[in-house]
Amino acid sequence: LEPRPLQVPPANPSDAAIHRLRPLARAMATRTPQPLTSTLTPVPSDIEISDGVTPLPISTIAEMAGIEPSELFPYGHDKAKVSLDVLKRLEGQPDGNYVVVSGINPTSLGEGKSTTTLGLVQALGAHLGRNAFACIRQPSQGPTFGVKGGAAGGGYSQVVPMDVFNLHMTGDIHAVTAANNLLAAAIDTRMFHEQGQTDQQLFDRLVPVSKSGERRFAPVMLKRLAKLGIDKTDPAELTEEERSRFARLDIDPETVTWKRVLDVCDRHLRGVTVGQGPTEKGRTRETGFDITVASEVMAVLALTTSLADMRERLGRMVVGRSRAGEPVTADDLGCGGALTVLMKEAIMPTLMQTVEQTPVFVHAGPFANIAHGNSSIVADQLALKLAGPEGFCVTEAGFGADMGAEKFFNIKCRSSGKVPQCAVVVATVRALKSHAPGAPAIKAGTQMPLPYREENLELLEAGCANLQVHVRNMNKFGVRVVVAINQFATDTPAELELVRAQAMGAGAFAATVSNHWALGGAGAVDLGNAVIAACDDFRANSGQFNFLYSLDLPIKAKIEAICVNIYGAAGVEFSELAESRIEAYTQAGFANMPICMAKTQYSLSADATLKGAPTGFTVPIRDVTASIGASFIVCLCGDIMTIPGLPTRPGFFDVDLDLETGRVQGLF
Repeated sequence: LEPRPLQVPPANPSDAAIHRLRPLARAMATRTPQPLTSTLTPVPSDIEISDGVTPLPISTIAEMAGIEPSELFPYGHDKAKVSLDVLKRLEGQPDGNYVVVSGINPTSLGEGKSTTTLGLVQALGAHLGRNAFACIRQPSQGPTFGVKGGAAGGGYSQVVPMDVFNLHMTGDIHAVTAANNLLAAAIDTRMFHEQGQTDQQLFDRLVPVSKSGERRFAPVMLKRLAKLGIDKTDPAELTEEERSRFARLDIDPETVTWKRVLDVCDRHLRGVTVGQGPTEKGRTRETGFDITVASEVMAVLALTTSLADMRERLGRMVVGRSRAGEPVTADDLGCGGALTVLMKEAIMPTLMQTVEQTPVFVHAGPFANIAHGNSSIVADQLALKLAGPEGFCVTEAGFGADMGAEKFFNIKCRSSGKVPQCAVVVATVRALKSHAPGAPAIKAGTQMPLPYREENLELLEAGCANLQVHVRNMNKFGVRVVVAINQFATDTPAELELVRAQAMGAGAFAATVSNHWALGGAGAVDLGNAVIAACDDFRANSGQFNFLYSLDLPIKAKIEAICVNIYGAAGVEFSELAESRIEAYTQAGFANMPICMAKTQYSLSADATLKGAPTGFTVPIRDVTASIGASFIVCLCGDIMTIPGLPTRPGFFDVDLDLETGRVQGLF
């Protein structure tokens, strides 16, 4: 390849910082990831670093990763979909090492889990000579334009171009939105039409007579017939009673749990009334919106293992119950096939690259506080095969290890049949100080309080209790635990050493300081070596992976297992609504599924104000819903909301477009 130096834009004030990034140019004479030749101090903003990098053509990244041209579907020059046919071609290839990255309970600013994931992969791939893939989630526009910002990583450990990554990308989230809302429209439409028609009228309209004088069932209708135990395929053969059972779903509006979604934070859509137009004839219903990444369609995308599996999962999603108490599914509504068509391209992971040209699979985007919080199974499968037995798939699990990692082990690993050798727990001095009793609050958009900007070993040691709980929890699953101390500019050597000692004292296999934000992969080489050693140790000693609970336990017992053994709770309190739904789901045969807890990410408890390692608290379960397509039971704890709100000054104030250069400004 010809060396491709950075293109220096015309000089103007808005591009001055980008002009300074010329040291990022590197010779690219070999088709392997290339370490950065130099970095800048102070570290420029994320968007400035991204704009200062000339990415390799995505076809070159694919070739370096072992992906055939026929398996690549480019979306422009810097991103591409990857066909699942790779899995068929590499079926006999042994899997690589499997590493999950999670963290402590974070502050509202985030503690660099994505940054650490990407820095680790850069260290493994560009510095330590291993085949290494990062698997991360597609960011939602909610936090991108809200408080937390994007999810491309940061500093010299990020996905590039970051604006492409954070904004729309290949449209997967929009596909999820469309599929979810098509099903929502089908629910209200079916209830509307059933209220004004007889059973025979419904049947005649659902299975109309063709121009040739014949009636034919649509393929999706055969699934409903099979569910009803009707083994006939000719509409003319159905009895009057069979026609009535087939045509009338008789959905009980009070049991409908399916909501509409959109990919922004909008608190005013948490509760809405639909059907208020005059043409709906007064048939109103109270419902609400979720953020798209909380949709069960997103969970299905993340947990599916093939196109056929996705079709089956989408069709079996339960939206509510009939007045007779029977579950009503997407296939009952005739939607399963249409949902699959909307999602047929979304099932393919998107390939991008890091600053140091290591490959990144971006796929799915469920939040870890209100959903299961992990990137897709198929992305991990691709990475494990392409990496090979000496390589690494590093996959991220959202928020703290009590959220994303617990669900990774108990939900994702059960669906995929894959188990990791190593869990990385990301910690920062800043967040650990915030977990100490009496620590000042951290608020976005304001100056960091003094205790976080100067050495305070007493505050830090008290807050390390939170880290120790997470380390001990990860050890319960049988994996090797490596603590990555994500270094900030204000951290002192004494503080970093204190965190390392506390982590080792809690039972970590290794604990290393990592400065990948400022140095790229070079700053995470020690972390990379620790992860390699951890995976080698797991394999050499025939490590035994453990699930936290058996699926055969009752729903309540599984919930209690998580709350007591992971959160440290004294007990669980179920609302009357939660009790009734658990009973209904148990009677419907849905009890034999894992649990997806929805709670605050800022505490081990369901109360965001309880920092550190609280004890003696009770976890309140206010509602329970069944995600049958995703194959888990969702428990809503405390006051957790499934569509976030915006603060007084959201991040979108800073986002704009340079009309001369076309560059996005202000993303973080």
